[in-house]
Amino acid sequence: MHIQTVDYRSENAPLLLAQSLRETGFAVLTNHPITAARIEAIYASWGAFFATEEKHDYLRDPVRQDGYFPFKSEHAKDAREKDLKEFFHVYPWGQVPDGLAQETREFYGDLVGLGIELLGWLDSQLPEDIAQKLSQPLQDMMAQSAQSLLRILHYPPVAADEVSAAIRAAAHEDINLITLLVAGSQPGLQAKDTHGHWHDVPCDPGMITINNGDMLALASDNYFPSTTHRVVNPGENPNQSRYSMPMFLHPRPDVELKPAFTADQFLQERLKQIGLK
Repeated sequence: MHIQTVDYRSENAPLLLAQSLRETGFAVLTNHPITAARIEAIYASWGAFFATEEKHDYLRDPVRQDGYFPFKSEHAKDAREKDLKEFFHVYPWGQVPDGLAQETREFYGDLVGLGIELLGWLDSQLPEDIAQKLSQPLQDMMAQSAQSLLRILHYPPVAADEVSAAIRAAAHEDINLITLLVAGSQPGLQAKDTHGHWHDVPCDPGMITINNGDMLALASDNYFPSTTHRVVNPGENPNQSRYSMPMFLHPRPDVELKPAFTADQFLQERLKQIGLK
């Protein structure tokens, strides 16, 4: 599996991004507007939050799905064991701790803006027959959407008795159109190729990993496939926390992914499958 590294400022960046997402479901973006220092700073801010009991004051709303999700809240679709993680869901209309609100909402807005730009790149590279299958251009699916989700993840140190029972995030595919994942604080992300082999995804400081979600695969008739991925337990540093911040680009709820099948219908199905509804 050759996941291409795409220079955001390169003239052929849209072509290379589309090629890598078409062939592997993943791409890695470098030289983009969100600096490594900024990513490191927001990890530090949220790391301090997860270390306090204040997080329990923001317990998730089971209907709105925003707020804090305690350790072992979620499992991958078809998985039996709960993932070894706690996390916080940030939406533009949702709750965010006061001390983190400005930094987090600015980060959210910049990631959504970048994601919409990348969807425009994909629109420009679609073959005509695939473009005609879309209910509307990918970039237009995001117009006025308030559904995109920034998930701040904390994978705590792994206890010895947990290693054999579960992994940090079991094999899964994302639900949305595309995911923007700023480099994690520790390695561990792996993608599976078509032969069933797992490959480490690069995670150098400042990189943003882009991957297709199931909504994009469905809307594009699998032209952009949704690739299975996971986060494995640490090997050399089992007692180190790992932080990660994926931004899931979600279209408006009414957008048709297929005739008479909306993004909201798909999302509600999947939330039940992963144990959040």
